[in-house]
Amino acid sequence: MNKKKLFSGIGAGLLSLSLLLTGCNNADKGDGAKEGSKGGNVTLDVFQFKVEFKKQFEDAAKKYEDSHKGVNINITTVGGGEDYGAALKSKFASGKEPAIYNIGGPQDVEDWQKKLADLSDTEASKKALKGTLDGVTKDGKVLGLPYNQEGYGFIYNKAVFEKAGIDPKSIKSFADLENAVKTLDSKKKDLGLKAVFALPGKETWVTGLHLSNAFLAPEFDNNVLNAFNAKKVDFKYGDAFKKVLDLQNNYSVQPTVSLDYAQQVEELFSLQKVALIQQGNWAYGSIAGIDQKLADTGIGFLPIPVEGYKEDAIPVGIPMYWGVNSNKDKDTQAEAKKFLDWLYTSDEGKEIVLNDFKFIPAYDGFDASKISDPLSKEIYQYAQDGKTIGWAFMGYPTGWGQETLGVQIQKYLSKEAKWEDVVKTSKEAWEKARNK
Repeated sequence: MNKKKLFSGIGAGLLSLSLLLTGCNNADKGDGAKEGSKGGNVTLDVFQFKVEFKKQFEDAAKKYEDSHKGVNINITTVGGGEDYGAALKSKFASGKEPAIYNIGGPQDVEDWQKKLADLSDTEASKKALKGTLDGVTKDGKVLGLPYNQEGYGFIYNKAVFEKAGIDPKSIKSFADLENAVKTLDSKKKDLGLKAVFALPGKETWVTGLHLSNAFLAPEFDNNVLNAFNAKKVDFKYGDAFKKVLDLQNNYSVQPTVSLDYAQQVEELFSLQKVALIQQGNWAYGSIAGIDQKLADTGIGFLPIPVEGYKEDAIPVGIPMYWGVNSNKDKDTQAEAKKFLDWLYTSDEGKEIVLNDFKFIPAYDGFDASKISDPLSKEIYQYAQDGKTIGWAFMGYPTGWGQETLGVQIQKYLSKEAKWEDVVKTSKEAWEKARNK
């Protein structure tokens, strides 16, 4: 199977994803350590956002240390319910700058370009899938390396759907989804459900970034650079956006504005108290941690229907990129590149990426048949079938998705604002940010 084809339809599609978690070798211990090659030692402080693979990443770093004497890797993980972007700014402001950190798409490249090393000479950059580097390439320089490929939609419980007499394969439009939700709601007592959905309205990234992207990306031709260069946003599919948001909210465990990611995924969905959640393949590990059998055999994806555009697709793209700090000395930068190359191009690293991280790789040279978890397999199939929507939200103005749109949606869910107000306020904030 040609892996170049895998996500070529995404184009430049590109997540700014709960607690402060510290990692291997007591994260941050290396902040005061002298970096560079003195005594043959190099310290790599890594500041990353993905809480779901925190331990596995720490284990991978330990393997690298074991085979690369004199290299010390310290990992700090911030994500989930915490704002990684804000935490990264605080980290740099503290003077304890990491050697490796995460950036999103072109907006982050612009915000951080003075602290991003050119990664064009890495093996990983040469093997990145077509289109995945578009949003992080500036003036011919590659300033980020893809984490992985991810996708999101509505994760559903197969047994609950079967018991309710609903065929998930028949759900190909908003009307189909709405009918299924109403059927589930009418039988929720028999199905042992608290509600059909768990909408984590407390998490502005779920609504203001992910959900919004499904409805805003199409007006930018699914292209993150188009979003980044856009002087305004029209909410062309705003009515369709409202319908899907309302459907989730009206049939959700309440109150949605106080519901967070952990409650949604672990307490409600994994314990089979709700039938549907809007999340991505990264939720597999959390579900497996509660109920391995459910995670391996009992869940699948339904599309996010965008009426008037595509009603049978899911958004697929790159959640984040690895950046290397150009402020660090040459030895530290070189070792940072070597570590990232090892992770994505060495045989040992590739096995870790597939089997331990359970990533959908964003690089050539991987055996896609080894993708192990069912959610990732389904995303791979959606991409193969061309049923995808691009990731344009990393092209939103800085902070707009969470701090403006996400907060406005919270007001709407709390009945403190009308939908028209959400749209109007968000449009004005976009134009103000882009026309300074």
